[in-house]
Amino acid sequence: MTMTRVLDYFTSLVADDDSLPVTEAALSLAQDAYPDLDLQGTLAELDALAMRLRKRLPDEADLKDRIAALNAFFFRELGFSCNRNDYYDPDNSHLNAVLKRRLGIPISLAVLYLEIAEQIGLPVRGVSFPGHFLLRATLPDGDVMIDPTNGHSLSESEMVEMLEPYVARASGAVDSALRALLQPATSREIVARMLRNLKGIYLQTERWQRLLAVQQRLVILLPGQLDEIRDRGFAYARLDYLRPALEDLELYLGERPDAEDATVVESQVAELRERMQRGGD
Repeated sequence: MTMTRVLDYFTSLVADDDSLPVTEAALSLAQDAYPDLDLQGTLAELDALAMRLRKRLPDEADLKDRIAALNAFFFRELGFSCNRNDYYDPDNSHLNAVLKRRLGIPISLAVLYLEIAEQIGLPVRGVSFPGHFLLRATLPDGDVMIDPTNGHSLSESEMVEMLEPYVARASGAVDSALRALLQPATSREIVARMLRNLKGIYLQTERWQRLLAVQQRLVILLPGQLDEIRDRGFAYARLDYLRPALEDLELYLGERPDAEDATVVESQVAELRERMQRGGD
């Protein structure tokens, strides 16, 4: 598929919040690295795994039994786990690779877990916890927070400890922040977090073409978020796409003339204009 067709497809997937297919949208991110990806075939493979588990479950299995069966199937039988030896490998965010290697990061493992959970009738949602995406299962006797890298049910004290690096240690601050951060994530938020993980990797490794592909998707996914338009402009500039870079950065400045980074952006705009005057594209 051409880049235009890939982005058109992504645009159609994320157009509406109520019908956004999170697994398909998350899998489509891999098309930037795997242009010949058999997306429907990969989804069918995931459906087949869910069917394997569903056939084993007795009709009378309650939610606790289903959670236990899913955890045993996903983590022990299939062997899904966190790729701690190469955590920043982009393939940890490409669901086709995660499905093949059985290795990922919390959010990509969570997306696969959520898909199977839905297909076996389990009410599980994703939670955008800082630093470590979580799962929230709703059971008759209360919600259970699950680590998507191993199926461990997290206690409140464990989550408070996980949160401490991100929250000031003021009296009660961590506890109050914890309650706010355990709300379920929307499908759009899940896809955005996956893209921002890739964005950070490609910035760090200076893979500008891949970064631009990510930025294109972020602008589509989060319309009106000027920071993403600005960052797409910088990605264009890195690749010497001068005119679209200028358009994005001028749009940002036009909407945010008093932004904290206005001076940096203005400097980049001036450089782009000078290069275009010298005959650049």
